[in-house]
Formats: sequence, structure tokens, C-alpha cells
Amino acid sequence: MPTVADNIISTLQASGVRRIYGLPGDSLNGFTDALRRNGNIEWTHVRHEEAAAFAAGAEAAVTGELAVCAASCGPGNLHLINGLFDANRSRVPVLAIAAHIPRDEIGGGYFQETHPQELFRECSQYCELVSIPEQLPHVLEIAMRTAIERRGVAVVVIPGEVFLAESPDSWTVRPIFKTESVYHPAHDALVKAAEVLNGASRVTILAGAGVAGAHDELIQIAASLKAPIVHALRGKEYVEYDNPYDVGMTGLLGFSSGYRAMEHCDALLMLGTDFPYRPFFPEGVSVVQVDVRPEQIGRRVAVDVPLVGTVKDTVKALLPMLTVKADTEHLDQMTAHYRRARADLDRLASPSKPGTPLHPQFVAAAIDRLASEDAIFIADVGTPSIWAARYLHMNGQRRLLGSYVHGSMANALPQGIGAQSCQPGRQIVTLTGDGGLAMLMGELVTLRQQHLPVKIVVFNNGALSLVELEMKAAGFVNFGTDLDNPDFAAVARAIGVMGVTVDTSDELEGALTSAFTHVGPALIDVHVARQELSLPPKVTLAQAKGFTLYATRAILSGGADEIIELAKTNLRDLVKE
Repeated sequence: MPTVADNIISTLQASGVRRIYGLPGDSLNGFTDALRRNGNIEWTHVRHEEAAAFAAGAEAAVTGELAVCAASCGPGNLHLINGLFDANRSRVPVLAIAAHIPRDEIGGGYFQETHPQELFRECSQYCELVSIPEQLPHVLEIAMRTAIERRGVAVVVIPGEVFLAESPDSWTVRPIFKTESVYHPAHDALVKAAEVLNGASRVTILAGAGVAGAHDELIQIAASLKAPIVHALRGKEYVEYDNPYDVGMTGLLGFSSGYRAMEHCDALLMLGTDFPYRPFFPEGVSVVQVDVRPEQIGRRVAVDVPLVGTVKDTVKALLPMLTVKADTEHLDQMTAHYRRARADLDRLASPSKPGTPLHPQFVAAAIDRLASEDAIFIADVGTPSIWAARYLHMNGQRRLLGSYVHGSMANALPQGIGAQSCQPGRQIVTLTGDGGLAMLMGELVTLRQQHLPVKIVVFNNGALSLVELEMKAAGFVNFGTDLDNPDFAAVARAIGVMGVTVDTSDELEGALTSAFTHVGPALIDVHVARQELSLPPKVTLAQAKGFTLYATRAILSGGADEIIELAKTNLRDLVKE
């Protein structure tokens, strides 16, 4: 007779799952042994459960299909929580199998006891404890269906002995796949949206990750409205390629042209975005927002016309109601601004002077130039995300992943594990911070053990530099942000991963080329400038005061040299802004 675990594995296999990320443990033994007997689903053994959840989230983001992670009871599955938060907030379908202590010990303070069904509830769309084998067929199907259709995390908590129980006779293994639907607003709502957009003279589009699969429709509506298109960071990979209406990104990581295109519009069309930064929205303009999730609408800015549906289906239904505009003044002004802003950014991607650390812009631009046409880039939270946003170019084949909603450190390396596992022949390049690498550095061992040829470019500036920038903006002297790093390239080589150190600009291209063509995993430790200031497109009075206060406090604290270096490095940026 098959066990409960056997039928769980059979259901996952029938539903297209090809690997499970995790660490083994005694409460999970019934599950991992069923995997061994099945032989058709790979067990991807990571070194920390947090990495398992991040890896599963990355696989789900790349494939759009259900990915799975698993962990043993107590501390084991508790380690999943950060990666699951990221997957849930990134809206990718992940199933987590959380093993539990024995049923008859629950509530008695047993070894490693937690209450996973309570702990995981906030980071999931569905979370349920299975108490008896007869529950499992129904609960598993609900969990998988919820993860796939609601695009988020589902957690099934299973006591260890339940895995080993005989499967219920009534359990019929059925595959669970995503359904396809046409989803757009009713006619009257579309008419109201058309009236607002037709009546405006300067429409700007703000597009996010919800435009995935709707690039043609995005370009069509921009052409009809003569509207510049601003993108949020998660929309970059879906928006900026083959797009004559692109004016770049706005927000804290963006640049001036995106901000200006929103500032000067008289109507804003939001397509599939939950862009979170309220100060970057225009004031006193009409807003039409399209989102597949109604609860997302109006969360950031007052919306005049809410439209619930997919971007693709909604724009298709809306286009026939729009009057094609002839006036291109707003579009022309904003695209010209974008060209100037883009040229300014490109000038910053220059080699550094001999004997000085590299400009991170120069490093990011070189990665962009040398990476393959279908590379998957993954940026750590912090300054690597800034350089990825500003210097990596998307072309319709490339992908850009990161922890862009949850904002967790150390995401890039474990997400690289997931992306490479499901795309073995594709180039995976991480833009990794030195702080992020150090936090989950043990996953370099996973790259070696799993033979995953991920290319890791470390932006090594010896500091938590985005935290330092935030301190400066708030008027604080930097404290607690120094990183006394090891020789990361030597660490990589000791583990069995190719490791190269880059100290000068003229070493960079050769090192990247060598690493990118290497058949296995590779780490390039690039020493970049610490005092590289990346100004947002909108600098508030409070931030300007904060920088002034920081400079005064730093000088009084004996940090005059740091102020001088900061000014020398970034004067060109400050003058332009």
C-alpha cells in the first residue's frame, strides 16, 4: 500500500513539479524516503532552509509554475519563513511542506515544538495543519490550487508520522494546473475610464509587473494615448524593451525622467502596479488603475476609475473606446528628458582612476554588455538593486529577479540556486552585495554540490552602503555599517568554486568574460567605491537637511576625510540634480 507521502509525491509529479528544495530531518523522513523511492522528483539539498524557500520562489518566478520547498519540524521549517514571505509578496506560486512534531505531543512543550499553522499564516495565502491522513488529499489539493491561482504561498503542516501512514483508499491522484480565463471590467467601467483618458491632454502610464504577457497591449495603448511609459522596478523586464514610449523608472531607485513624466501629467493610467512610494505620485490628477486584485486598487493614491481585470484583457477591451490622440508634445518632452537622463547615467559608468576602487556603475554596465542575450539577472537588496535598475537592459528574453517587495538581504545567491536549477542551460548572473553574500555564504557549497554554474558578481565596498545612504539622508553619522570582509574569491576557491578578485577597472572585462565562460559556478569579487552616492529622482527638503546635518556631525566626529571623499566622488551627480 502506498503511504501518504507516496501519494503527495505522486500528486506533485503529476502536477509538473520536478524538484523540491530543502533540508532533511527526522520528522521529514517519511517524505524524503518517498522521494527516494519515487526517483522522478529531484531533492535539491541546500545548506539553510531560508535558501530553500528563496530558491523555490525564484523557480516559480522564472517558470510561472508551482515550486516546492520542505523542511523538518520546529527550527527547520521556521527557517523557511523569510523566503516564503518574499515569495508570497512577490506573488509567485510556492508550496511549502512543513513537517511537525508527533500529533500526541502537540501542546505539551515537546522538543522543537512550534505551531507552524499559526507562524506561517501571515506569509501565505493558505496554511493548514493536517491531523489525520484522511485530511490530506483534500487539504493538499486546496493548497496547491490556492498557490497556483492566487499566485502566492500555501503551507501544509504535517506531523511526521502522518507521512508514514497508509494512504486513504479514497485518494485519487489528480494533477493540479493553472486555469486560463478572460478577465476584464464591465462595459460601464471601461466607458468611464475612456472618458477620463480621452479628456486628458497629458496622459502618463505607470506600469508594473502586472503587464507581464501584455507587452503588445501596453505599446498599443501608449501609442493611442501618446503617453510616456514609466515603469516600477518589478515591471522593468516587461516594459522597457522594444518600447519607443519608455521614459525609465521612478521611485527611490529610479531617475529624473520617470519622476517628471508623472509630475507633469494630467491623467495617470496605472497598469498592474502596486508602486508603494506615495511621494512620487502626482497630485491633483485623474487616476485610472487596472489590477487583477481589487484590493490593490487605491492603496497608494486616490483612484477615480478602478478597473479590475488582467492588463492584457482590460487594455484589449478599452482600446476601441479610446480616441487616438494627435498631440505628441507631452510624449516628446518626456522622451527627450529620458534621453538626457540616460546619457547622464551612462557617463557615470566610467572607469575609475588607477589605484582607486571601481565605480559600481561601470561594473553594472560591463555585466550588461557581456552577459548573454537571455541571461537571468538577480540583484541583492541594497545598492546592487540600484545599479541593476539603472544599467541592466532588458530585451524581452532577459529576466530580472530580486526581493523587490519584501526587501530581504541575501536574496540573490539562493534565488540563483532556484533559477539555475530550473534553467540548467541558461546564464544566471547575480549582482550580490558583500553583506548579502556573507549572510548566506554557506550556499556557495550548494552551488558546488548541485553543480550549478551560477555567476556571482560581488559588489564589495566593505559596508552596508544603502543603509549608510539612508543614515546620511536622515542626518545620522554612519555607525555599525562597516564590514571587515574576508577574501571572498579565496573563500570561493576553498569551497571549490572559481574565484577571481578585481581591484582595477582594466581587470574587470577579462575577469567577467572568464567567469561567464567558465563551465561551473564562479565568483568575481569586485572592489567598488564605498562613497558612491545614488540620488533618487526626487530629493525632499528633509533629505537635503539630513545630508547637511550628517556632514556637520561627521566633521565634528572627526569624519572630514569621509565628507571630502563623498564630495569628490559625487559632485557630478549633485550638480546635475
